[in-house]
Amino acid sequence: MTRGTLEVRRLDLGDLDSVAEFTAGLSGPVDLLVANAGVSKTPHSHLPNGLEVRFATNHLGHFLLARLLYDQMRSRGARVVVVSSAAHKGNPVHLDDLQWKARDHSWGAAYGESKSANILFAQEATRRWSEEGIVANAVLPGSALTGLQRHHGEDLKRAIGFMDEEGNPNPMLKTVAQAAATTVWAATAPELENRGGLVLEDCSEAMPAGPAVHLWSGFDASVADPVTARRLWDLSNSMVEDHM
Repeated sequence: MTRGTLEVRRLDLGDLDSVAEFTAGLSGPVDLLVANAGVSKTPHSHLPNGLEVRFATNHLGHFLLARLLYDQMRSRGARVVVVSSAAHKGNPVHLDDLQWKARDHSWGAAYGESKSANILFAQEATRRWSEEGIVANAVLPGSALTGLQRHHGEDLKRAIGFMDEEGNPNPMLKTVAQAAATTVWAATAPELENRGGLVLEDCSEAMPAGPAVHLWSGFDASVADPVTARRLWDLSNSMVEDHM
């Protein structure tokens, strides 16, 4: 049995002012940050401030949260676990159109790009912060039916392959506990001490995506490179300053 104190606070990752307010109310060291919030299909494509809702919530809010907690994380070292998705595959970030202003908007591709941004963040955060004892890894949790699909509808769930025509769940789906297992492992595994910039899946390093790997699994290394990671970091910094 674990003993401790749990404190629940309001945080809206799509609202950068909410992120700043949340971190201002925290004191003491931060040993672990799990960046797990996310949105997929939503009724709207952009927030009132013009930011694409998936990019703002899934990436930019977490980016600012980690940046504002930097001093508290480096005080005695910390792990950052960023929950990505197999939807990153084939969806590299478009640095010249992060907010989907120049392209016809696609919620699915926008979601995938935000998940690629999660991987790039983990890699660049580790490069920048590992000497301070902060390392970050990205997790591919696998497919599970959760609140993430609350706006999907039955037809879309069938089209994605989450269920068959009779509404029976795909046996490839994970339970919520199974989907959370790699996040817990990334947060606690002794073998990951001081190791960052990895993409993890099924409590191990993710397999390279390819014909032999299921569409819902594997890491597509083509979406990630150090130059893109650094440029995304700089652009994210600029967007945070512009929207606060």
